[in-house]
Amino acid sequence: MADQKKRGIILMNLGSPDSTSVKDVRKYLNEFLMDERVIDTPYLQRLLLVKGIISPFRAPKSAEAYHTIWTKDGSPLVVITAQQQLALQKLVKEPVEISMRYGNPTMKFAYDKILRENQDLEEVILLPLYPHYAMSSFETAVEHAKTVHAEGKYPFRISTIPPFYNHPAYIKALAESIKSKLTPSSHLLFSYHSIPERHIHKSDVTGNHCLKANCCETDSPAHQYCYKHQCLVTTRLVTEMLGIPKDKYSIAFQSKLGRSEWLKPATTMRMEQMPGEGIKELAVVCPAFVSDCLETLEEIGIRERENFMKAGGEKYTFIPCMNTQPSWITAMIEICGLKS
Repeated sequence: MADQKKRGIILMNLGSPDSTSVKDVRKYLNEFLMDERVIDTPYLQRLLLVKGIISPFRAPKSAEAYHTIWTKDGSPLVVITAQQQLALQKLVKEPVEISMRYGNPTMKFAYDKILRENQDLEEVILLPLYPHYAMSSFETAVEHAKTVHAEGKYPFRISTIPPFYNHPAYIKALAESIKSKLTPSSHLLFSYHSIPERHIHKSDVTGNHCLKANCCETDSPAHQYCYKHQCLVTTRLVTEMLGIPKDKYSIAFQSKLGRSEWLKPATTMRMEQMPGEGIKELAVVCPAFVSDCLETLEEIGIRERENFMKAGGEKYTFIPCMNTQPSWITAMIEICGLKS
């Protein structure tokens, strides 16, 4: 192993607006949605769609949603990622920094800071905090980090940790975060962030495997980049570890944006259907996130709870992300191949 003193770690997450003001939320949405890997349409079409339609209408609503979860220290996502950084730093010798794909702290800020404080740095390990591969999350974060690294002509090399959707340490930590929240009568819903089906097709390296009958169960090189397959694998490994029978759990996909076809079933639709199917006690976990954020705290913790209860549900349990759970912090060490 290389000299640990010459390596560093950067935890990479999605990001948040700087405040809950409509101005800051609009700025954040513009940066996020103008990413060609998020809305993958030609530039002029994307510009008109984002800045002319989506952002002006979505920013006020998103600002209100952020306001319901904002903490005295700021955005939960950024605050929790910083807490993960501090917890990890206590266990490893390598310097640890954080960066956001959108908003602050930026990738450049993280590179500059880790180099300024560690002049002999030879390698930076990038840990994208996305368990599953998707062009709109993992891929864009990694490509952005590469671009900033090249533009800055930094003297250290970078290496990227691949998606860890099936890593035993991640599965164990995720299972641990779920176990204590379940009762014998609970139905467990795995709510993954949805993505457009066209993103699945674009990431299919074979060109003809994904989104066909039994495609996720049929071995293929496409699985290395298939978000849906990786979500299904995570679900299978966690439920096997916890011994949950197939009739006591299900999968749905949340946070759809726009009118195109996204992965289904939609979480909102399932919330409305499950009570009528006899599922009155529900626990919901969001394995696509390792840090609580708007999509978990507000969307799942508040809005989907209301949808489920209005549809006739009787008990709803929101399972927080792993956040600074000790087993998740030690899992990051294993995932990065480091020693504590």
